[in-house]
Amino acid sequence: MSFRRHRRDAQKEAARLDEPVREAGALARKLGLDPYPVNYWVVNYDEMNQLIAYGGFQERYPHWRWGMAYDRQRKTDQFGMGKAFEIVNNDEPANAFLQESNSLADQKAVITHVEAHSDFFNKNQWFGMFSDEGQFDAAAMLERHAQAIERYVQNPDISRDDVEKFIDAILCLEDTIDQHRSIREAAKDKDGHIPEDIRSQLKNLNISDDVRREVFDDAWVDRIEEAEREAAKITAPRKDVIAYIREHGMRFDEESGKAEPMEPWQKDVLDMLREEAYYFAAQKMTKVMNEGWAAYWESLMMADERFAGTDEFITYADHQSRVLGSPGLNPYKLGKELWEYIENTTNRAEVAEKLLRVKGITWRNFHEVVDFDEIQHLLRTDPVIDGVDAASLEELAELGPDDPRVDHEMLDRALSGDDDVDVDAYPWKVLSYEGLAERHYSLVKPQNRGFLRRIRRSELEQLSRYMFDDELYDSVEEAIADVELAAGWDRMREIRESHNDVTFLDAFLTEEFVRSNHYFAYEYSQSSRQFRVSSTQYQDVKKKLLFQFTNFGKPTVAVYDGNFDNRGELLLGHQYNGVILDLKQARGVLERVYHLWGRPVNLMTITKEFDEHEVEVARRRGREPTPVERAIRIRYDGSEFSQHDLDTDLEARITASDIDYDTKPDDWL
Repeated sequence: MSFRRHRRDAQKEAARLDEPVREAGALARKLGLDPYPVNYWVVNYDEMNQLIAYGGFQERYPHWRWGMAYDRQRKTDQFGMGKAFEIVNNDEPANAFLQESNSLADQKAVITHVEAHSDFFNKNQWFGMFSDEGQFDAAAMLERHAQAIERYVQNPDISRDDVEKFIDAILCLEDTIDQHRSIREAAKDKDGHIPEDIRSQLKNLNISDDVRREVFDDAWVDRIEEAEREAAKITAPRKDVIAYIREHGMRFDEESGKAEPMEPWQKDVLDMLREEAYYFAAQKMTKVMNEGWAAYWESLMMADERFAGTDEFITYADHQSRVLGSPGLNPYKLGKELWEYIENTTNRAEVAEKLLRVKGITWRNFHEVVDFDEIQHLLRTDPVIDGVDAASLEELAELGPDDPRVDHEMLDRALSGDDDVDVDAYPWKVLSYEGLAERHYSLVKPQNRGFLRRIRRSELEQLSRYMFDDELYDSVEEAIADVELAAGWDRMREIRESHNDVTFLDAFLTEEFVRSNHYFAYEYSQSSRQFRVSSTQYQDVKKKLLFQFTNFGKPTVAVYDGNFDNRGELLLGHQYNGVILDLKQARGVLERVYHLWGRPVNLMTITKEFDEHEVEVARRRGREPTPVERAIRIRYDGSEFSQHDLDTDLEARITASDIDYDTKPDDWL
């Protein structure tokens, strides 16, 4: 896909956005972010849809999936189900694409959003796993893959249908990787060498029979092949199914009627698509964190720091309300609310810890002796910092040359009349990180003013448990003066570096958060045949959210045996946690896996069966029927399926827990 870089409309829009791009990057860094450099590209409507279909890149390998994704995105926009404002990819430098038809308010929102995304790409360790050897160029990698696969498609000796069918098979397994390890670490963790047909190799050497008998005998060849079969055995489930198939898979040759070694082009395509699966894994693992992070900083820059001009603010407010108001499980909304909660709880703990060091204040009498209105007054932002504009620069200078809240170099330039320091438009330019932290301190915002008062006695007791200097301050005023106003932002950046969505939700989705944000769970009722609210309890909501994001929200499937029943069959296992598989889809996947293995393939899973009489009785009594769980093994031999009861020991190996989880994930929030 090419971009018409010299199109007049694009040039005009690019010129209009030059200043917002420059200033948004500078503001992001003032706020403590460290984004990759970002290349911004202005594209039209069709080009934007193509980029979205290609996952944010200009060139991908030939396959029908991209056309289907393009058509879906075009219809989504056409029928008002969602507008694409931007797309940004994880690369160094990052590349962001802006739709030229966006309003200036929308473009500014996109740019601030992108700068935060780029910071997340740069600092989050899960993104760093793919680039752990330093700089990388994802666009170049995907372009190389696209060109290589295109050459295979155009090769007259290779059928295009065979290439597409092979890609289809791999894509069914694209999420069956070891997402918690880098691709380089996973490559080192092999049970054996890549299997090859030794006899075929010897045949290709073109040596005489006399030499062959002298050097290689059939017994030696048999021993080598037996060693390869032993190497295919595994003692623990292999999460990287694609890598295991790369090592031990074959292809079924219809002419010979047996499994043959994969063609070189097949191994090459498999390697490329596995590499892409590892590249995109971090995006799937951090969707809530990443989108919430970008939405948080976008909101702070556009609204709180007034990056949106007065005449743009209403348009921006509509922009964000549409993004945060999208129905279903909305990663922007959930992520932003969690980041705000982390900021507030960190700041609250910082204030409470200081107050617990005031003489006469303990965790037992905290709520009785602390005057929360007084605390709110003491925490308020200094009016000089809060009201920075060109007319108040002298007041800012009077704070003194040692005040850490002021960017003294920029203040001097502003006072000397430097036109590049427009304080009315960009008041943040004369403030430091510490000044901005005070200017945007979360606990003084109107919506958070009751947050400190809500601190529980259990949290206060925990804070004071190892506090030895509990009479450090003589007064509340002295304690509040020592509060670190950047504590919330500092903690957020620490969390941004180390977590993914599952650990993020597990660590920070608390009972207080669920209750105050009115989250609940609902599920499909077998007796009423409709969805119903199942629980408002914190643990139930948290459990279902965790299931939604574990393994990208997909069933966890691993390799359990590469020589099942000593017949060279592949045995896959669905790690069951109470969520049943769609068996129709599972059979479709097995058909495709067969093309990668070349021999019969098996899948272990557990199903739930409901007795119709029990369902009817439950409906009359207003309760849910109890399902009967059955462990099965589905086998596909290349022509037909068969189903078998699963041995007890194998059932124990795939049962992850006894959690009953009967929910359709897309619907329960």
